[in-house]
Amino acid sequence: MKPPKFSVFLSSFLLLSFLLACQEKTPQQKDTLTVAKDFKFETASLSQIGLDSIQINKMEDSIKSGSYPNIHSVLILKNQKLVYEAYFKGHDELWGDSLGVVQHHKDSLHDVRSVSKSIVATCVGIALKQGKIDSLSQSIFDFYPEYVKYKIGLRSQITIEHLLTMTTGMEWNENVPYTDPRNSEIQMTSSEDPIEFVLSRPLLSNPGEKWEYNGGTTQLLASIIERATGKNIHEYAKENLFTPLGITGSEWTQFPGLDLPAAASGLRLKSRDLMKFGMLYANQGQWNGKQLLSKSWVKNAFQPHIWFGRNNNVGYGYQFWIFKANTISSGHDHLIPAAVGNGGQRIYIDSDTGLIVVITAGNYNNWTLKKDSEALLVDFIYPALISN
Repeated sequence: MKPPKFSVFLSSFLLLSFLLACQEKTPQQKDTLTVAKDFKFETASLSQIGLDSIQINKMEDSIKSGSYPNIHSVLILKNQKLVYEAYFKGHDELWGDSLGVVQHHKDSLHDVRSVSKSIVATCVGIALKQGKIDSLSQSIFDFYPEYVKYKIGLRSQITIEHLLTMTTGMEWNENVPYTDPRNSEIQMTSSEDPIEFVLSRPLLSNPGEKWEYNGGTTQLLASIIERATGKNIHEYAKENLFTPLGITGSEWTQFPGLDLPAAASGLRLKSRDLMKFGMLYANQGQWNGKQLLSKSWVKNAFQPHIWFGRNNNVGYGYQFWIFKANTISSGHDHLIPAAVGNGGQRIYIDSDTGLIVVITAGNYNNWTLKKDSEALLVDFIYPALISN
C-alpha cells in the first residue's frame, strides 16, 4: 500500500528530512526449527542499556492519552537486548475491514501492510542464495513465456533488480487514494489476472532511471518466487524464513476470488516477529548460526540504488526505504533502512546506534497525521539515547 509522506526532524541527535510522493526439508532444517522455537529475547532495563526512562515514560503517557493516536505496539531493541515492549488498545483493520477496538498484546497478529514488500524481497534473497533464481540481472520474462507478447521495446529490459528497486519505468499511479478507481494497485487487485495487468503496463522511462512507488513490482516478485520454487509466497516464506526465525503464526490475505496472496500488503505478523526480522538484517543475514541471507544481499538490500525526495535525501534499496541521517554519536551521515507500511507499521534498523525499533499502529490511509509512528522515533526514542 502507499507509504505516508514523511517530514521528520530531530534536533541535536538525528536530522531526518523526508519527502515521499506518496507508503524439501533436511535434518539440518529440523534442527534449526528446534532451536528457533526455543529462541528468547535477551532483555535489559532502559537504564542498563543507557536509555533515558523519563523520555520513554513520556512516550507511553502520550500514546495512552491519545496525543499520539492509535499506536498499537512499540518495541525497542538496543545492542541485541529488548529494552522496551508495550501494547495498547486501539481501532484496527484487517486489510481495510474494521476489527473495532482491539486490545493488542504480544501474541496479536497485526496487518503489516507494505512491510510485506520487505518480506517478499527477503524471500527473493533466500531463493537467490539457494540457487532457485540465477541472477538479479535475469529478465523477468524468463519466468513468463506465456506473456512473451509483452516482451517488446523497453519492457524487454526489465530485470528482477528493477522490480526490487521499483525502477521498472512502468506507468503506475499509487499517488491517489485507494478509494479512487485510478489507483493502479486497486486496478491490479480488481483484475482477472493481476500478473498480466502488471506486465502489460506501458513504460514511461528506461528501466533503472526513475523510481515510482509500485506495488505491482512486489506482486511480480512473489510470482517469480512461485515459478522458481513451486510454492506461493506465503508457503515459501513460512518454510524458508518464518520457520528458521521461530515465527509460528502468520496470515497472508488473498486477492478477492483468487488463490493468490496479496504480496504487496496482505501479510499479518506479531510485533515480536517483526523484531526478529529486523534482527536478521542487523546480524548480516545470520540467525542461530545459519546464514539465511548472504552478506552481499544484506548490503545491497540496504544500499540506496536510487535517490529521490527533497534534496535527494530519501533512497530505496530492495523494497526497503533508506533514510539519510546525521548523528552526534557518529559525526557523519549514515543510512537508516526501514520497512514501511501504511497506517504506521515500521521497522527501523540503525546499525550505527545498535537500535531496532518496531512500531505498529492503526492510522491507515491517514497521510496528514503529524504525531505518528515517525514522530515517536523523533520526539522520544532518539532523545532517550542522548538524555542520560
